[in-house]
Amino acid sequence: MKLKYTPILLLLFIAPTICLAGPIDKIAELIKQGNVHELAKYFAATVDMAVLDNTNVYSKTQSEIILEKFFKENKPVSVKIFHRVNSNANYNFAVLILNTEKGKFRVSFTLKEVAKEMVIIDLRIETEKT
Repeated sequence: MKLKYTPILLLLFIAPTICLAGPIDKIAELIKQGNVHELAKYFAATVDMAVLDNTNVYSKTQSEIILEKFFKENKPVSVKIFHRVNSNANYNFAVLILNTEKGKFRVSFTLKEVAKEMVIIDLRIETEKT
């Protein structure tokens, strides 16, 4: 009799954590996967971006190309959310530690609500200083 209810109980405990994954968690997972195509769906029309020594305001398409190049050169291995600020419904901020096959990087990004969707307006990738 108890085994009959076990799958339902497991679903009740697991479902809330799956459903509560906010944009910071989703973006962290996409960065871990190196999935630039899906990540670009979160970009605003223009993104203030700094990838290592290249800093500028880029279009959504340009941002995708720059990140594609970065991930080809630095294949992600793991990501850890180091810091997050999501107490404001209109702005979120996160800092990730990205481990790649070539080293560690600090990734920070700012999300802003635009047309009822959270979009990346600022993205920075720099070498992690240990």
